[in-house]
Amino acid sequence: MSIVSEFKTFMLRGNVIDLAVGVVIGAAFGKIVTSLVENIIMPPIGVVTGGVDFSDMKWVMVPANAATGAAEAAISYGLFINTLIQFLIVGTAIFLVVKAINKLMPPPPAAPAAPTGPSQEELLAGILAELKKKNAA
Repeated sequence: MSIVSEFKTFMLRGNVIDLAVGVVIGAAFGKIVTSLVENIIMPPIGVVTGGVDFSDMKWVMVPANAATGAAEAAISYGLFINTLIQFLIVGTAIFLVVKAINKLMPPPPAAPAAPTGPSQEELLAGILAELKKKNAA
């Protein structure tokens, strides 16, 4: 089998195509969630918190120095809060989609019942019989 035909077989498998579609849709969904958080969710939160813009919130450890051209060293915890909210929205959306899909899927067939072995009393009776045979000999 040539490399080209092997590659064609690999690419036409359902899993690879499903993965590619998932990546493309995931990238588009990420942009939607980013816009939702930055343009719809965070502005009202900023109003409630007194006009605070979370993306500007940071803890400056070393301020910028214009004389040396050194940039500031800061921990941007406001951006982290925005990212955390985005993550929670994505997680919730994925959970709801998976839950809806699971409701649409038919239930898996019931597994056949495992064969039951001998009861505890039957096992003990067998052991007793073996011990009696051993002692009789």
